Amino acid sequence: MAALPFRPTPFFGNKNRAFWRLQILGWGGAMLLRAVSSIANAQPWSFLVIVVIATITGFSISLILSVIYRAVMNRRPIVTWGVTALVLSLAVGLYAFIDSWVISLYRQDGDASFAQLFVGVFYLDLTLLISWTGLYYAINFFLQVEEQNDQLMRLEAQATSAQLAMLRYQLNPHFLFNTLNSISTLVLLKQTEPANAMLSRLSSFLRYTLVNEPTARVTVAQEIETLKLYLDIELMRFEERLRTEFRIDDAVRNALMPSLLLQPLVENAIKYAVSPLEYGAEITIEAQLVGSMLRVTVSDTGPGLQPGTDPSTVFGASSDSTGIGLANIRDRLAQAYGENQRFDISNRPEGGFQVVLELPFEAREPAAAAIPVRRAAGAPA
Repeated sequence: MAALPFRPTPFFGNKNRAFWRLQILGWGGAMLLRAVSSIANAQPWSFLVIVVIATITGFSISLILSVIYRAVMNRRPIVTWGVTALVLSLAVGLYAFIDSWVISLYRQDGDASFAQLFVGVFYLDLTLLISWTGLYYAINFFLQVEEQNDQLMRLEAQATSAQLAMLRYQLNPHFLFNTLNSISTLVLLKQTEPANAMLSRLSSFLRYTLVNEPTARVTVAQEIETLKLYLDIELMRFEERLRTEFRIDDAVRNALMPSLLLQPLVENAIKYAVSPLEYGAEITIEAQLVGSMLRVTVSDTGPGLQPGTDPSTVFGASSDSTGIGLANIRDRLAQAYGENQRFDISNRPEGGFQVVLELPFEAREPAAAAIPVRRAAGAPA
């Protein structure tokens, strides 16, 4: 679909301009209706001057009313409606007085008295000003409700952003704690070269986490590169016991997802599948497009979830774990996508454990520049 050559703006985007447009449109319509009615009742064409004067009078009185209404609109209801009733009564009386006086000057030889003319135009002027007052309050109350809704949405967005940031920041201390423990062990064993290499890989990983905002989304390709930075560090700890395989479809490499979403899942797979087994385990990360959803699967060849085991303990949510667990990932997905996401855990039919994530597929625009991730030497392919 072709884009419009101009950018439409809301009618009430500029309240002052919208007020004057409605004023001119409303009173212009009232003047037209009154003029047509006069002609239909066989009034002379010169009577249209009376119609124009009456319209200008009503237009001017409504401007005064708008100033008064604006001043009392947000007061207590008894003040708002009491002042409105009083001012409206005076305005209608003034409007009817001016109308009847002008008509009496026009019909100096008429049989109707000033009082009769006053009563005759009073109901018409009352209808006009009551209608104008009702519309004025209705529109302004509607705009106030809209502003409050917009403000509430902004506050909710800020709260969601803050919560997402909090959840993301919970990931880094856990990983940092484990890595520093490994580096400390290498230093105690006087293995300075591996310790230095691990520090270099750690700095690359932390540099990436500092570049990206906690609430930012990255492409699948960027997330996988970041995951490989993490695995560079873990490979130094587990060596051949840690085996990884990546199956990333080309169709989803530019798909967007929350940053550092997969790292805690791989970390748990290492903790519960690689670490306890002498021969280690293989961790597989898959990403594919399923309908309109991006599906990411993290699986391992470890012992899997034993019958009767609480899933929360597998993901480090128990009291004896330093991890933040499954609840963190689930909360991040819920905050980012609401109900339009899936998070499943299960044992693999061929043995081992798997986590399946599904989230709406949204590709990054080709013009958007990807954030470079510097790989360390010896990274897993």
